[in-house]
Amino acid sequence: MKVSYWYNNQDIRTEEVPTPIPGPKEMLIKVISCGICGSDIVEWYRLPRAPLVQGHEIGAEIVAVGSSVKKYKPGDRVFIPPKIPCGKCFYCLNEHYPQCTEIKERLPGGFAEYILVPEIFVENGTYLLPKNITYDQSTFIEPLACVVRAQRLAGIKNNDSVLIIGCGMSGLLHVKLAKTKGCKLIAVDVNKKKLEIAARMGADIIIDSVDEVAARLIAENGKKADVVLLCAAAEQALEQAWKCVDKGGKIVLFAVPGPDRNVVVPVNDFWMKEMSILTSYYCGPPDIIEAMKLIESGNIIVDDLITHWLPLADIAYGFQLVSEGRESIKVIIKP
Repeated sequence: MKVSYWYNNQDIRTEEVPTPIPGPKEMLIKVISCGICGSDIVEWYRLPRAPLVQGHEIGAEIVAVGSSVKKYKPGDRVFIPPKIPCGKCFYCLNEHYPQCTEIKERLPGGFAEYILVPEIFVENGTYLLPKNITYDQSTFIEPLACVVRAQRLAGIKNNDSVLIIGCGMSGLLHVKLAKTKGCKLIAVDVNKKKLEIAARMGADIIIDSVDEVAARLIAENGKKADVVLLCAAAEQALEQAWKCVDKGGKIVLFAVPGPDRNVVVPVNDFWMKEMSILTSYYCGPPDIIEAMKLIESGNIIVDDLITHWLPLADIAYGFQLVSEGRESIKVIIKP
């Protein structure tokens, strides 16, 4: 089978390896669609494990099951997340699923023709796709689940003014989800094309990030934002976030700068105005279930975010598209 090994964003190699045979408690899935996530191109985050097979936004079909597997059969359509929490440790019991201390295995990456699914994922981490969720749509389950969790942590509710900084794929999913909650949405980005897309998808106000964002926000919204969702890692975006949150409001760090960057937080200002900084990293099983329901019901439409479909042989071009971020929103690899 063909597999794509990522060494860095400029060195991605497609190689031929033996197709694995599942053991008694394993199964083999054929990857039909796999999205390139914004985190896939973040080298400081991925390089410590390189070379690796990336790809965690998966839509797949089961092609073989081990002799002891009874829950699934060949032909079943599935989504499987990249890692699964134990559900029993202190962190899981307190709904901090991404911080589970018992996670020891990751699903092999989806930028491959086939994936050998380990036993623990067969037992606790495989989700059957409803009939009306396509393989392409299933590549949005994990990123939408992360968005669901971030907005739940922020307590976003009807009539909140929500500022979204960064209108890539995750930022646009935030626009779509917050719109279902009856929020007033303000989108900020440096890319005018993405701002136009945000407006089509429900943003009430769009602001070019080269403008005086806080001043524009107050002028057009009447006040600063109740919630700021930071979906861009640039330091300038962080500076804008500090300036745009209202008294008693919240900033959610959905994206962060690299660990080599020193971030200065105006803590006195936050203290006096009782503003909060929250972080949201990954998702948990309840968020995945909620994301699947949102896509299945049609409450969140995701097809209009797909801009490119590429074969595995062109994955390097896909990474280039996502890295540049000018023409693409969602890039899907079709192994």
